[in-house]
Amino acid sequence: MATATSAIRVEGVTKRYGAVTALEAVSLEVERGEFLTLLGPSGSGKTTLLRVIAGLERPDEGRVYLGGEDVTDLPPYRRRVHTVFQQYVLFPHLNVYKNVAFGLEQKRLPRREIERRVTAALELVRLSGYERRWPHELSGGEQQRVALARALVLEPEALLLDEPLAALDLQLRKEMQRELKRLQREVGISFLMVTHDQEEALALSDRLAVIAGGRLQQIGTPREVYENPETAFVATFLGSANVFEAEVMARENGDALLAVCGRTVRVSLNGRRLEGSRAQVAVRPEKIALRARPLRKTDLVQLEGVIEERLYLGDATHWRVRVGEQSVLVTEPNRPGSRAEAFRDGQRVFLYWARESIVVLSQ
Repeated sequence: MATATSAIRVEGVTKRYGAVTALEAVSLEVERGEFLTLLGPSGSGKTTLLRVIAGLERPDEGRVYLGGEDVTDLPPYRRRVHTVFQQYVLFPHLNVYKNVAFGLEQKRLPRREIERRVTAALELVRLSGYERRWPHELSGGEQQRVALARALVLEPEALLLDEPLAALDLQLRKEMQRELKRLQREVGISFLMVTHDQEEALALSDRLAVIAGGRLQQIGTPREVYENPETAFVATFLGSANVFEAEVMARENGDALLAVCGRTVRVSLNGRRLEGSRAQVAVRPEKIALRARPLRKTDLVQLEGVIEERLYLGDATHWRVRVGEQSVLVTEPNRPGSRAEAFRDGQRVFLYWARESIVVLSQ
């Protein structure tokens, strides 16, 4: 049963389309007032899960709860959630006021109540004074705000957002990210958003859930998931990561002694189980440093490699370094004293990182 603090809870939800399983036994909970993001690649099942919660799809197995109530068998119009889609679907023959008021008019609320709620919703999305404008007179960001106001005016239990910023250009998208977070804090209701944009998920979410192949891979705060990914997929999909094969030499008191690229290191398992003699570990590119000469008497992991490629990106420089049979990505921010121009293709270099930067991945 859903807890009293949850706005949304799905339990063991499975959805199939013929021979294709879009969702497989997915369970998660969105707390009241929380901003939770479903993050995954195209075809991962994240939009299907949103549609199941909205009532637009019925699960083959599992249950859906909203505010503690089982709504699995209820139609969409009886669920206290509202969905904002990537395409805002504003009525072109209605002005801004009428677009926002549409749902309230369908409920046949008193005219003064409609006026009060529409005015409050437009103030919330900072569109006061736009009431008489038509959709074709609005920018993409303004149309998105109208779509949000139209959803919020119905006072839903939770707001479902399906790639709501995907149609915006980069600068406007970043501006609307800030607006979405402000809006969610001010209204105090739960937001459940679908996106494939990792930066967007990290910037907006209280927690994020990574989905792939219809299965929930990991859920946690952005920092937890980024700094301590559980699987190779999560490590490489959320940001970038170097994944190394390792040999398990010993296990002791929650640590493991691993042979990584010819260097034996002791690392924390963080509660994860290691079975067998092989393991995978991940190191984020920004945790690795480059030097032209080896360090002496260091407890850092140190490897020798050859520069394959340098990519200058303005705020940072990326290097590809060949270490044996593996290509390793190294990222360094461009700041005074950085080595953005110090290394050239084909140069021998030394990579090093702290043992604490190694994350053991689940098997």
